Amino acid sequence: MMRTDTLKNKRHIYYIEKGFQTRWIIKFCVLVALGSLLTIGLVYWLAQHSTTVTIDRGQVAVRTTVDYLLPLMTQTVLIQLVIMTLATIVMMLFISHKIAGPLYHLKMMFKGLAQGDIAASMRIRKGDQLQIVVDAYNEAVSQLNHKITKLKDTTAALGNKAPSMKDGDVKQHIEELKKILNTFNTV
Repeated sequence: MMRTDTLKNKRHIYYIEKGFQTRWIIKFCVLVALGSLLTIGLVYWLAQHSTTVTIDRGQVAVRTTVDYLLPLMTQTVLIQLVIMTLATIVMMLFISHKIAGPLYHLKMMFKGLAQGDIAASMRIRKGDQLQIVVDAYNEAVSQLNHKITKLKDTTAALGNKAPSMKDGDVKQHIEELKKILNTFNTV
């Protein structure tokens, strides 16, 4: 039974918010590329005033360290760049979906809220990010539910009692409704 619950809660679509995740991945890939360029630049800068003695095909050669290392360093860094870029894409896709999933879910919940659906609370998977935002959303929905329930109850009581009420009782219920309505800040 535990295995079924684990599989049921596992998100199978990792590319949820394509724009957000694409920008996220590109930023990290650019960071990897800049790190590679920085490595080449530092080696070039640090080695430009030194010489290296090498034995190339049985002959001794004296060359600047830059002339000797730069081609090898460039090839190494390019291979490393390709590997690290692929690893970064995969890793950032998995990491970003832990943010994009809750963001997508929040967006859907806010759309429902705009349509008047305040009955559902939001839950996200353990390990997903934005738990604090989800908790704040759930608290807001809970408060709205409480206030709307009070409005409905007071309105129903007023409707049931209205035919037999005196002006003072009606005014008291209207004041209670106004008090509840005044807890909402509107434009």
